[in-house]
Amino acid sequence: MSTAEALVLDFGNVLVEIDFDRAFEAWASAAALPASRIAERFPRDAAYCAHECGELDDHGYFEHLRRVLEIDISDADFLEGWNAILGEPLPGIGEVLSRLASRFPLYVFSNTNPAHLAQFAARYQPLLSYFRRTITSCDIGARKPQPEAFVRMAALTGAPPSRLAFFDDLEENVAGARRAGLQAFRVTRPAEILAISESLAPVRKAG
Repeated sequence: MSTAEALVLDFGNVLVEIDFDRAFEAWASAAALPASRIAERFPRDAAYCAHECGELDDHGYFEHLRRVLEIDISDADFLEGWNAILGEPLPGIGEVLSRLASRFPLYVFSNTNPAHLAQFAARYQPLLSYFRRTITSCDIGARKPQPEAFVRMAALTGAPPSRLAFFDDLEENVAGARRAGLQAFRVTRPAEILAISESLAPVRKAG
C-alpha cells in the first residue's frame, strides 16, 4: 500500500463545477453579441496566465479582454461574467471531504486569479473548512502544470513532494505533478477521489 502525508485537491471540477460558457453568455448579453462569437475569440494566452500568476490585476486583464474580444463593456460587466464561471460544489463532495479529513491533512491547490480568489472564502466556506490551507497560483507566482508550481506548493504544506497525493481533472496537471515527484491521479468525480484515497496509508511527518 502506498503512503501519503497529505492529500492535495484541485478546485475547479474537482470540488466545484466550473463553466466558462456562463461568462461568454454574460459578456455577450452585455455587448449585444452572440455568445458563440465571444467563445471563439476567448484566449487562454499569456495575459490569462499572468492573471493567474498574480502578475496582472483584474483591471489589466479585463482591459486585455476588451481588446482581444473586441467588446466595449465595463469592468463591472466583465467581473459579473467572470464570477459566473464559478458554480456549485460537486454532488457528494462534502461527504467525501469529511471522510478524507478524518484520515489525512487536506490542501487545495488551484490555478486561479484574484477575482475568483476573492469569492472563495465567503461562497465556499463550508467546503473549504475541511482544508488546512488553500494554495493558489496567484499567491505563489506559478501555475500548474509547471513542475515549479508543485514544488512551491509542496513547500507550503511542509511535506516532501513524494509524500503528497494530488488529484486533478486535467491530465496535463497530473503529468506536471508527477514530474515534480508527487503521486498524482486524474479524477472526474468525488467517488474516484475516495476510492483512490482508501488505497493510501496515512504517514506522519518526520520529526
